[in-house]
Amino acid sequence: MTAMPTTGARHVTQMFCRQMFRPALAAGATLALLAGCVSFGDKAPPQLLTLTSDAAPTAGSMAQASVTEAIIVDVPTVERTLDQVRVPVQVSDSAIAYVQDAIWADKPARLFRGVLAETLAAKSGRLVLDQVETGSERGMMLSGQLQRFGYDEAARSVIVQYDAVIRQPGTPLRKQRFQASVPVAVVDAVNVGAALNQAANTVAVQVAAWVAG
Repeated sequence: MTAMPTTGARHVTQMFCRQMFRPALAAGATLALLAGCVSFGDKAPPQLLTLTSDAAPTAGSMAQASVTEAIIVDVPTVERTLDQVRVPVQVSDSAIAYVQDAIWADKPARLFRGVLAETLAAKSGRLVLDQVETGSERGMMLSGQLQRFGYDEAARSVIVQYDAVIRQPGTPLRKQRFQASVPVAVVDAVNVGAALNQAANTVAVQVAAWVAG
């Protein structure tokens, strides 16, 4: 872990890196660099990461229902390491780094909520809303906690872990943990972002099947 020197009274830059080499998958290459890095400073990232649902409703599709028949999807709660726009790297049980230049367009909990909502709408055909749109909890409420949403160095994979809770008037409370992992060969913003999008969609499909059951 390395700290870069300051370059001005109002500019502070710190960089933390862990690097390792493994055989590259690309033809003709001999080594690929795997790095879990974070940097803070004035330089903007080359791109912002986002999540997109693989099962979004088609354009022009419409659902109609009363509030009591709708599915209300809440934004998951998160711990502090996920309550930000950087992508964490689990270095050890007690150490976190961040993927260099990997910045979300929004906080991952809100992005993941969007994937959940679109997947549920596409898979169930039901009306899916957020609590702001309904102003109540009279329908089926899907909430929960996003436990993990980043790269795990020991597993060499991204991991998405979501504890889902269903509340519905007149029925018992239900809770279940869902998890998906996707291997990552080169740890950079593009590869980690794509893998997290894939894992998030896998978890969303699992949750949609659970809700339907």
